[in-house]
Amino acid sequence: MKHTLPSPKARLSLPLSLLAAVLLAGGITLLALWCQPNSFRGLLSGFLRQPLLIVLNALPVGLLLLAAAALFRNVFFGAALANLLVCALSIANRVKIEVRDEPVFPRDFALLKEVGSALENYDIRYPVAQIAAVVLVTAVLLALGFFVGSKPFPLEKLRGWAGSLLGLAASLAVLTGLIFTLYASKDLYQSFKVSNAEYVPAVFNDLGFPYAFCHHFTTYLVDRPEGFSRAEAEAWETGDQPGQGKNVSVVMVMNEAFSDITDAPAFRYAEENDPLPNLHALRHDPHALSGHVAVPGFAGGTANTEFDVLTGMQTTALSASTTSAMRVVNRNLDSLFRVFGNDGYETSFYHPGDNWFYNRENVYRWFGAEETLFVGDMEAPEYKGRWVTDDYAAGLIEKAFEEAERPLFHFTTTIQNHMSYTADKYGPDYDFPPTGIPGLSEEAETLLSVYVEGVRDADAMLGRLWKYFDAQEEPVVLVYFGDHLPYLGNDMLAYKELGLDIAASDGEQQDPFSPYKTPYVIWANGAAAEALDWDRAVESLALPESISASFLGAAVLELTGRRSESPWFFFLSELRRELPVVQNNLCQLFDGSVTGELTQDQRDLLQQWRKWSYYKLQYKEVP
Repeated sequence: MKHTLPSPKARLSLPLSLLAAVLLAGGITLLALWCQPNSFRGLLSGFLRQPLLIVLNALPVGLLLLAAAALFRNVFFGAALANLLVCALSIANRVKIEVRDEPVFPRDFALLKEVGSALENYDIRYPVAQIAAVVLVTAVLLALGFFVGSKPFPLEKLRGWAGSLLGLAASLAVLTGLIFTLYASKDLYQSFKVSNAEYVPAVFNDLGFPYAFCHHFTTYLVDRPEGFSRAEAEAWETGDQPGQGKNVSVVMVMNEAFSDITDAPAFRYAEENDPLPNLHALRHDPHALSGHVAVPGFAGGTANTEFDVLTGMQTTALSASTTSAMRVVNRNLDSLFRVFGNDGYETSFYHPGDNWFYNRENVYRWFGAEETLFVGDMEAPEYKGRWVTDDYAAGLIEKAFEEAERPLFHFTTTIQNHMSYTADKYGPDYDFPPTGIPGLSEEAETLLSVYVEGVRDADAMLGRLWKYFDAQEEPVVLVYFGDHLPYLGNDMLAYKELGLDIAASDGEQQDPFSPYKTPYVIWANGAAAEALDWDRAVESLALPESISASFLGAAVLELTGRRSESPWFFFLSELRRELPVVQNNLCQLFDGSVTGELTQDQRDLLQQWRKWSYYKLQYKEVP
């Protein structure tokens, strides 16, 4: 049976139809790129310097157009469908970046429930002009399809549905093959110059959404480590011994973009206007440990740091390609929540953001948190700008402690100091104290003054919790740290103007881990210090100034007497003593030296870590 569509008045020959397809694919690609949040002119300028990006962005659009054109036997109908699909995704990407500072990934299709929640609960500002343009272009293409068609295919056998389906399948097959070969190439993806390779939204903006989106079909994977044996890894899991720790409540706060970059020499704060008075004072408290954690990413990746700290796994080691740890979790996992929960603790996680962020609603259930609280469940949340305040979050933590009937393990991820650090972050009339740094560009001054205002509030939260728990008779340990350094302009603009080591080129940094280090402090109130025998516990812990975020949770367990409760976290404690910082291909040894050349025993420890992590993510059944 042959299929029929409305008969157009004019018909294009096959060569003209193919030429029209190429031109239309180019136009749709440009429209999709125009829908992005970055400068369209700047994007085109970058493409002219790297012309291969033009092909990589237009090629998948063209193949989608050919697939639809083959199905409908009309290049304009095919273009209308391709335009609607590609540009709708591009607009969704723009909205997601503006709302969550994260682009659209192919795996987001598996989170349609969370997307629906976001549409219902989040104050989204839709790009009306872009939506109108896409609808108008789609309508024009549909209209053209009714007036201009294509001449019958030269082969009569391919003029019916069989030919249409064959053309559709062939186009999609080529596209699929390219996605898993050309577009999957990490080397190609990383070969292009971008404004900030560590900041994923900037990479999407610089490389073009169609190309970046296709590349990420093969990311967020978990690689099977070489030599992995399920039986071997399963044998490592024996020996859980709950109930050994001291009954002290543990409150962990991961504060959004919290850092101590204001300690840099370029800043000239006096004692009276120091943005971090509480952090500085707490570092000198006799019942405090402080230093820095090396987190998985620079200027983003909040959830990756949560994952590393709470599970002891390492996001950057899960896959050779870029991954998001929360997106690979789909089963119950061992975590700090489960260790403390097995000791009879109440366990809870609070986040003053939507529950669909990074699929946290499900992930924290898989982590074993008994209670989760997100902004939609919070009573009268207080905002400073568009984000819930750190002070409000501190109040929730105090309330959770007061209402706990058993020792409490609690983890809060804050959100107030989330980027962007624009002059209107806290409203059009907000007066930000100047940095006082001479010679800064206007953009850098704005970024820094806005960011530092958030740091002041983060430090005030630390001070409030310090004072509150210091007054409690029940033993409490407070752990406070940052998730990542802030994004301060394209190409590390403000970092460069501050002259920080963070912005130095690879190989020229005095500390190659500096882009990843955020401050931490572990403090015990009087009752907890007595219960833990603080000085002895700290000496036994032997914690260096810098550790990987993956070791912070194990350190807290050990400090509270739980070193031997879990074979997994015991292993991490031993690994941390050998290699305190592990970051990509570099490690920091216990003596502080940095090397990429490890002994065979050290390499074996890292390989065991990778294998064990893979077993937990893929196989271990946790009730």
